[in-house]
Amino acid sequence: MAVFKDTQYLYDVLGGFWKALYGKAEFNKAVKEADVQIKFEISDPAAVIWVGPDGIEFGEQNLKADVIMQLAADVCHAFWKKELSLPVALAKRKIKSRGNIAKVMKLLPVLKPAYELYPEYMKEHGI
Repeated sequence: MAVFKDTQYLYDVLGGFWKALYGKAEFNKAVKEADVQIKFEISDPAAVIWVGPDGIEFGEQNLKADVIMQLAADVCHAFWKKELSLPVALAKRKIKSRGNIAKVMKLLPVLKPAYELYPEYMKEHGI
């Protein structure tokens, strides 16, 4: 059974998590310094989440992506639960990427606190 029952629920929960992360000074600063616009094309359910210097956006936007990451919602959930690392996910093609992935890899160190926040955030949302 899928973690996210539909697109709106994914935006509410996973999108809300991204917005909470962006609200953290260290993460916000790192994204701005990296100057990278990441487009997550999510399937099962279908959704698009943008993470970039100007914030978090949902759905198709008039933005230019530096990196496009394609993955299933459950893969995203596994990543945040630390059940799947980004390098392994990329190698196994659970996450497909196009663009400057080196910029994304620079953000991994600032995600460490997010791994601790994610289980608590999901618990608050009944997951």
